[in-house]
Amino acid sequence: MRSHYCGDLDASHVGSEVQLVGWVHRRRDHGGVIFLDVRDRTGIVQVVYDPDTVESFATADRVRNEYVLAVTGRVRPRPAGTVNPEMKTGEIEVLGKTLEILNVSATPPFQLDEYSDAGEDVRLKYRYLDLRRPEMQHRLMMRSRIVSAVRRYLEEQGYCEFETPILTRATPEGARDYLVPSRTHAGHFFALPQSPQLFKQLLMMAGMDRYYQIARCFRDEDLRADRQPEFTQIDIEASFVTEADVMALVEGMLKSLFRSVLNVSLGDFPVMGYDEVMRRFGSDKPDLRNPLELTDVADLMRNVEFKVFSTPANDPAGRVVALRVPGAAKLSRKELDDYAGFVARYGAKGLAYIKVNDRAAGVAGLQSPILKFLPETVVAEVLERTGAQSADVVFFGADNGAVVNDAMGALRNQVAADLGLVGSGWAPLWVVDWPLFERGREGRLEPMHHPFTSPACSVEALRDDPFGARARAYDVVLNGYELGGGSIRIHSAEMQQALFDALSLGQEAQIKFGFLLDALKYGCPPHGGIALGVDRLVMLMVGANAIRDVIAFPKTQTAACPLTAAPSPVDEHQLRELHIRLR
Repeated sequence: MRSHYCGDLDASHVGSEVQLVGWVHRRRDHGGVIFLDVRDRTGIVQVVYDPDTVESFATADRVRNEYVLAVTGRVRPRPAGTVNPEMKTGEIEVLGKTLEILNVSATPPFQLDEYSDAGEDVRLKYRYLDLRRPEMQHRLMMRSRIVSAVRRYLEEQGYCEFETPILTRATPEGARDYLVPSRTHAGHFFALPQSPQLFKQLLMMAGMDRYYQIARCFRDEDLRADRQPEFTQIDIEASFVTEADVMALVEGMLKSLFRSVLNVSLGDFPVMGYDEVMRRFGSDKPDLRNPLELTDVADLMRNVEFKVFSTPANDPAGRVVALRVPGAAKLSRKELDDYAGFVARYGAKGLAYIKVNDRAAGVAGLQSPILKFLPETVVAEVLERTGAQSADVVFFGADNGAVVNDAMGALRNQVAADLGLVGSGWAPLWVVDWPLFERGREGRLEPMHHPFTSPACSVEALRDDPFGARARAYDVVLNGYELGGGSIRIHSAEMQQALFDALSLGQEAQIKFGFLLDALKYGCPPHGGIALGVDRLVMLMVGANAIRDVIAFPKTQTAACPLTAAPSPVDEHQLRELHIRLR
């Protein structure tokens, strides 16, 4: 039905007869000449109908936005003064000869262009219309290009794509499982995979050597802007590799991807240890474009009378930090109070600060409600250590170390964004040397990544001091977002059992992971891998604000689909077949 796509026409086609199909993006009637902007997934082209083509002109007069058309006509240059440099096809137009309405359209519930101000609930309910917008089509087309480029790169490196099961058994991966009741096994349930982790390790045990998969994964967890209940990841695993091998592969893949899709050079990937990034930035996924850093000042606060500072300064689990923000003295009292409310969301009980109005004037040039509680020598040392200058503000965080890191790490990002301090471009980073465990509820150990990550110590050392063990793990971060995480895996049954013992799994380990422990006995090779979030990667590359804007049919913040009204009730007959009774 078509000879060309709308967005492919340019000055080289002048004089050509073309057949186009698409949707009416906009209709304009200018003094007896009708202009139709016809749109398909490649772009928009202007088609002109004048009264000389009587039948087609009459048809064009009936056309409205979002009608589906078939057009024939001749490409010609636009008249002088009407060239539109903002349009890909802005130098030409099509003089229409024939016009067929293939389908009519009701008036859309919102405007289908870049100026649409429809709410998210309306956009998701009519997602098929939202996806007609050029902005959304560009994002999904970019997603397709990105995934294709990843596949090409990995296959050139000798990786093979293998599919892993969607219906599997529940295993602890850090979030709730989506469960699927079995009709044929009464009272038993499948789980949708949170990741293909165990299956890709089993593929290494099977000798497949280099695996990848563009894998669908599912997690029943509370949602945020960068989380969805179902998501896609680039899943990679290889045998006989070290951390450096996996990191080099991923660096090469990302550099190739950004070069081929965005014509951008990512540059070097610095490597920092977990302890360093937490100390400097309060976050394990810092945005290195942000120049602000935390400065430890606990040693200066141990003997001050101000208990807000001295108590955590003398607590081994506490932390006291200062954050110097250049030029922030212009902030109003209300703005400073708003930042106090901001850090409260992360558990902070308040936000102390010192305004440096005139550094040369000493204490007289400072402004702060906490100055009366601090010796002048301590204040002077804080200003010296942070490098504070006139017109700066120094914020303070003092509490349990986890609270300080969460609150001040978030403040670092927020205040830098508000004051325009974040640089442009791309800032990748590897975070390595992670703790193997963290303290969870009731003080029990929980894995920082997952319970199949290899410790960087012996079995004996793990049993003697599990909380002090480090992991052979690595995360890749880009512009403040974790793109992916990976590790060298445990390939010894003895080590895997020792880690399960450290987690106090007891008989649960054999019940849930007996098949893995058995498999490890039969000559498992050393292996490792990584998983990168496709949705988050695409979001960054296309400049979207949330991953739902790069997913064709995303869920809402409550994990619902307004388009299909899912999840939905099922009838009693289906429940009876599944041996389920609702309470």
